Amino acid sequence: MSFKNLILNTKRASLFVGFLILVSCAHRPEPSYPIPTAQQLEWQQLETYAFIHFGLNTFNDMEWGYGNSLSYTFNPTSIDCEQWVLTLKAAGMKGVIFTAKHHDGFCLWPTETTDYSIKNTYYKDGQGDLVRELSEACKKHDLKFGIYVSPWDRHQAEYGYQGYVDIYHKQIEELTSNYGELFEFWFDGANGGTGWYGGADEMRSIVAEKYYNYEKAREIVWSHSPNAAIFGGTVPTLRWVGNEKGFAEPTQWCMYKTDFQSLNDEKSLVKGFKDGNAWLPAEVDVSIRPGWFYHESEDAQVRTVEQLMDLYYNSVGHNANLLLNFPVNQEGRIPSIDSANAVNWYQKLQKDFSNNHLKGSKVTASNTRSMRFGPKYVTDEDYTTYWATEDGVTRAELIFDFPQTTAFNRLLLQEYVPLGQNVESFCLDYYANGKWLPIEVNEPTTTIGYKRLIRFQTVKADKLRIRFKVFKGTLCINRVGAFFAE
Repeated sequence: MSFKNLILNTKRASLFVGFLILVSCAHRPEPSYPIPTAQQLEWQQLETYAFIHFGLNTFNDMEWGYGNSLSYTFNPTSIDCEQWVLTLKAAGMKGVIFTAKHHDGFCLWPTETTDYSIKNTYYKDGQGDLVRELSEACKKHDLKFGIYVSPWDRHQAEYGYQGYVDIYHKQIEELTSNYGELFEFWFDGANGGTGWYGGADEMRSIVAEKYYNYEKAREIVWSHSPNAAIFGGTVPTLRWVGNEKGFAEPTQWCMYKTDFQSLNDEKSLVKGFKDGNAWLPAEVDVSIRPGWFYHESEDAQVRTVEQLMDLYYNSVGHNANLLLNFPVNQEGRIPSIDSANAVNWYQKLQKDFSNNHLKGSKVTASNTRSMRFGPKYVTDEDYTTYWATEDGVTRAELIFDFPQTTAFNRLLLQEYVPLGQNVESFCLDYYANGKWLPIEVNEPTTTIGYKRLIRFQTVKADKLRIRFKVFKGTLCINRVGAFFAE
């Protein structure tokens, strides 16, 4: 090769490399605000975690203790926090939130703020600390740990006065400083009403958004666990879904309005706000039994595997996290039927979503921003990559061409929510016998968000088409999956 040709080829190579660099460095889409914080995204990626309700109510066959049950009635025979944790791990839970104090005011740790606690029981001769036992079991088995401590206290004589607010903040300080990093802290929404209140036995009302000084409470939580998600109060990083039945609406926005009135509007909580001013994704809290605390009379009413599947599709599948409660019985264990149903449910989920039939298919898009944001990235299971359209595009579609005719009846969709939630409407079609046909879905195909799961009757297709009909901002799709569930 002559020196002239060598120079020419070198220049061509340099130009080609420059072109590749230019393509690979194409600017990513502008965010569509509001967007999640890193902590909120990490929380959404947990998807499922557990509640544990246990306390005086367990031994007095109650849901909401009045505050006058005697401490010594808390008398479990064989508490095994490792059994709780191992059960939850086997059921796919990523963490557990423990009810350290419910509305009755009884504390399951040896607090300095009241004698109405585990230190005045027969359990370990008053030397027990269930918060510590559970937190250490979580550390041992790599399960995230969270705390619920009710703002309402039906036992405390100072409730309704400033003295109780100081007590409550002290309890938060104890719980957040002595048991390690917390992934979530729960302020319940039940506040004020009738109670024992140190023997007063009366009605007391408070204005929750002012009385508890939630802003200071958040400072205490975050001073020890800066990445903790916060439920409830005036300073949440997530929102209640508006019911305890186990479902979020199919139309589910992560955005919400942060005024206290909106945070207590059960109708709006179920689906969020398209034009919300803050990122507040929904959490679906529901119990595996009818009650939150254990009642022997409910042993035959534990949710079945099929019912748990419905909960999953109507929570995680509707762009919300699932907080599933496990009542601990009087022995101090999660009952065997609850454990078996939860574990079998998780195993079925694992099986149903084990094989993404879109892997290996040819993926084409009607519009692509650049090679860096190509449609191939929707099947790579990497949350840092995604397909994106060019700015200004208002409609787009993906087509998946299967290597052979393929049967499926589940679809998974995920937006790349670090840049916001944008999709408002989409349609699903499959190609069979030489023509496109609609996939019949029994719920509106509107929002997607972090995750959307859709169930339908089995179709046998040569191709799958997803038409994104309405979206704001730039379309950014992180993952698509098609699965067959027996």
